[in-house]
This record gives sequence, structure tokens and C-alpha cells, in this order.
Amino acid sequence: MNSGMVKKFKIVYLTPALYMAGGVERVLTIKANYFAEQLGYDVTIILTEGKGKPLAYPLSDKIKVINLNINFEEMWECSFLKKVLLYLRKQRAYKRKLKAELMRIRPDITDSLLRREINFITKIKDGSKKIGEIHVNRANYRNFEANDTNWLKELFAKCWMRNLIAHLKQLDRFVVLTEEDKTAWTELNNVVAIHNPVSFKPVSISPLKEKRVIAVGRYVYQKGFDLLLRAWKKVEQQCPDWELAVYGDGDRSAYEQMAEELGIDGCRCHLNAPTNQIQKEYLNSSVFAVSSRFEGLSMALLEAAACGLPIVSFACPCGPRDLITDGVDGLLVEKENVDALADSLLQVMNSPEIRESMSSAILKKAELFQIDHIAMQWQQLFESL
Repeated sequence: MNSGMVKKFKIVYLTPALYMAGGVERVLTIKANYFAEQLGYDVTIILTEGKGKPLAYPLSDKIKVINLNINFEEMWECSFLKKVLLYLRKQRAYKRKLKAELMRIRPDITDSLLRREINFITKIKDGSKKIGEIHVNRANYRNFEANDTNWLKELFAKCWMRNLIAHLKQLDRFVVLTEEDKTAWTELNNVVAIHNPVSFKPVSISPLKEKRVIAVGRYVYQKGFDLLLRAWKKVEQQCPDWELAVYGDGDRSAYEQMAEELGIDGCRCHLNAPTNQIQKEYLNSSVFAVSSRFEGLSMALLEAAACGLPIVSFACPCGPRDLITDGVDGLLVEKENVDALADSLLQVMNSPEIRESMSSAILKKAELFQIDHIAMQWQQLFESL
């Protein structure tokens, strides 16, 4: 199809908020900007939260943002009974206001990021094709933290998933992040996998000269920094001239205490707050470590690959297997196996040749995750509908 014949789609995205600096918000912003600026699509984003708050990531002025100001976040502070009553009231208001907007806009495509509207979106007859997209893997959708589950929560999760599946079947397409996760949705026949785009085109690639391992992510159970610290304890004894730098949001105190209890050298292990210079930190490192217990498709993983860092990662569900070919552009390690993680880090750290060859291979792979390549897959999906 030549460029003159490319259909200019009218797309509406539905997501709760854009004021938080999270991965979902970042990915949506990257895609929406590209569709509006490069492909000339008519893009509207409809929000329910954060009216009046500044956006976390810059949006093209060609994109319309509508905030319905439902404020589901108000429920966070309520007792259980009040929460239920408030939810029902707010959900009714959301349904009414969203229907009015979609009937007015008449989009070609309505794309839900699988929040509260998934329960009723396919019932709104505005003429648009309905897409849902999910940014975590199935096994860990609505995942409860370790030690935070009981039979009641498990029962709720089962009923909730059954209800979700019924709604997902009604969608025109359901988009997951990885080929690995696509196989998990066995009840559905409308699933396609489209990866997240990497969030930047790097200014250069890492020269792999700094003796530094980097890890990036929130300080939460999911990211497995407790496992990384236990592996690092073993690594630092054998590589006294290397350091570990972790960057992320959240409360680091438990991890700092753990590092101290393990007797890790505080001069060579740095647990840092997030930085807005993360690209510079990748370029000043020589290995990227992924200790996650589970993922959707880690943005940090894609960023590190784009900067040419060899990756040592747990083969956790889902994401690493879609990017890394074990032994070629990184090493995949049995999930949660701390000794194997330490051994694999040492293998890459001790060999400049391995780092060089993995770096060239991962750079080729990372090209496939640039926004122009990912946007083309979305464009093909829209056209197929």
C-alpha cells in the first residue's frame, strides 16, 4: 500500500491516568505520539483520574485528551462496604459518560488498556472495532504479592478471571506483549502478540569498558532484587573490581538492610533512586541483570538492549525469552536460581570477548523493537479489522 493510500484511522485509547510515570503510561504516550505525528491518525485519549494533574510524559499537541473525572482513586481510602457502593456508583457514571463520548467521536478503533471499561466496552454500539491490550502476563495479572494471598482472594481471582475471559471473547482483537504469553490464553481465538516499543533511540552504544553491572526496576517483590543481592554476594567475592548499580522507584530500605546483613561491600553495591539520565547509566555499564520473578515485557530490558548491553536474565514468565536467544545475545537462567544467576554473571563479566559478541547480537535484535517497526504491526492490525 503506498503512503497516499494509508487510511488515517480515528483511534480512542481508554486508560485511567497519565500523570504517573509508569511503563504503561510511557508506552501509550510513545505509540499515540507516533500515530498522530508520523501516520496522521486522529488520536483521543480518555482518562478517568488525575484531572488537572500534569502529564508524566510529553504528548503531541495533535492528541486530544478528555478527562471524565470519575475519580475511582477516591475508593482507595474507603472501608470495604463503602468501596463497593462507591464503585457501583462510579462505574455507572463512567459507563454513561464514556458512551456519550464514543457516540460523539465515532472512532474507527476503541482500544482499552483493560481496566474498568472492559466490563461494558463491547456493549457500546458506536461503530468502532474494540481492542483490548494487556501489559502483564496472564499468570500474574491481578497478582497478589507473596504472603498476601488466602483462599478468599484465590476464589475471587478465579471468578474474576472467568468473568474477564467472557468479556475478552467479545473483543475484535486482544493484544498481548509476548509470543510466550499468547499461548497462555487458550480459551481465546482473537489473540495477537505485539511487543512494546523501546522508549528511546540511544545516542550511542555502551563501549563495555566500565566494570559495572546495572539493574533497573521498582523496589518490589516482582523485580527480585532480593535474589539479585544474594547472587551479587557470591559475584563480588570473585570480581573485586566490579560494582553493581540498581536504579528504581519505591522503598529501598528492606534491600539496603538485606545488603548489610549479607555483608555486601557498600562501596561497590549502590541501590539508587530513579534517574532521568537512565540512558547515560546504561552507557556507563557493561552488563544488564534481570532478576524478576515475572514480567510483562520489561521496558528496562528493551532499553538496555538498545544500548548494546549483554543481558543476564532469569527465564521468568514472560518477556526475556522473546528478546534473548540464550548464549547468543545474553544468558537465560533458570528462574529464581540464585547460584545460576551468579555463575552466569561471572561468565559474562570475566570475558570481554563474550560481552562484545553478545552486544553486537543484541543490537540487531533491539532494532525490531524500535517504534517504527512496532507501529507498522499496529497499523497492519488496524487495517485487518
